[in-house]
Amino acid sequence: MYFREIIGQRNAILRLIQGVREERIPHAMLICGPEGTGKLPLALAYARYLFCTNRSGEDACGTCPSCVKFNKLVHPDLHFVFPIVKSPKGKKEVCDDYLADWRKMVLHNPYFNLNHWLAEMGTENGQAIIYAKESEEIVRKLSLKSSEGGYKITVIWLPEKLHPVCANKLLKLLEEPPEKTVFLLISENPEMILTTILSRTQRFNIQKIAKEEIARELQQKYGIAESDADSIAHLANGNFIQALETIHLNKETQLYFELFVNLMRLSYQRKIKEMKLWSEQVAGLGRERQKNFLLYCQRMIRENFIYNFQRRELSYITPDEAKFASRFAPFVNERNVQGIMHELTEAQLHIEQNVNAKMVFFDFALKMIVLLKA
Repeated sequence: MYFREIIGQRNAILRLIQGVREERIPHAMLICGPEGTGKLPLALAYARYLFCTNRSGEDACGTCPSCVKFNKLVHPDLHFVFPIVKSPKGKKEVCDDYLADWRKMVLHNPYFNLNHWLAEMGTENGQAIIYAKESEEIVRKLSLKSSEGGYKITVIWLPEKLHPVCANKLLKLLEEPPEKTVFLLISENPEMILTTILSRTQRFNIQKIAKEEIARELQQKYGIAESDADSIAHLANGNFIQALETIHLNKETQLYFELFVNLMRLSYQRKIKEMKLWSEQVAGLGRERQKNFLLYCQRMIRENFIYNFQRRELSYITPDEAKFASRFAPFVNERNVQGIMHELTEAQLHIEQNVNAKMVFFDFALKMIVLLKA
């Protein structure tokens, strides 16, 4: 990944380049921002730029030995840490076990989320974390001398998934890293990271991608017509991953939409038996997908509430979602919207705490009966 390949984020790129030019390179940078804004591509382009031995004032050269190795993400001083799911096949619970799959996915398209990575590992129903054993691997790798005589860079994708034991073992490394060692932490939920980790990093916030930048990329790279690209870019709301999922049929989102519609209808009709079956269906999705479904429900409640104001520029829903909202939106109003969002947040918290999923979703479904009548 090069700076020139990143969608938008020009200001962020200029800030990073300026820091290198002035030799202000933090030993631990926390790159934060919403999903789909290009945090991982930005970190990769920055790492390439630091490794490059013939960099220009705008980008890496692409031809030096370091850049050639970086093309396949096999630079010996570049290390990756990312969430994985414990395998029953006797693997060691460390990222190197999945490194080939990781490189393949990143090289194919660095704009992806945790769901896509779980699918790549074939563990859609698992709950991914960065296991405690990973800290030993990081310490071992960084204790070695730099192969190229330059920087040693560790990219930690989603540090909010660090096991507490692993996070605590990394504290000393983050506070006093070996010379020319750089940590790039890429987070979507920095509030979930240990405060002791946060205090040892320099925060680098990036914003949503401009609508015009997403539309331009869709037209140039994917051949989308201008009018369609503008519409998709609006729905994406600064999230390029969302834009890609809109142009490529996204079965996951379609499933969430159908589950949401079914729940609202069953709750309104007070069909308790069918609601119990619905909760069993959702319970079979796996923890990560259950959490994503609850996030989807929260988005749909917000969008349906806003839909009542008839302000298209504030609405970020697909045609199918809008068709449903035209009938359902009046049932989400100022009397119940806070109550519904509270119950969704509670359900999400319980799922994260490994409470029985059937009980969580059936309880939420029953509460929706009362809330929809408010």
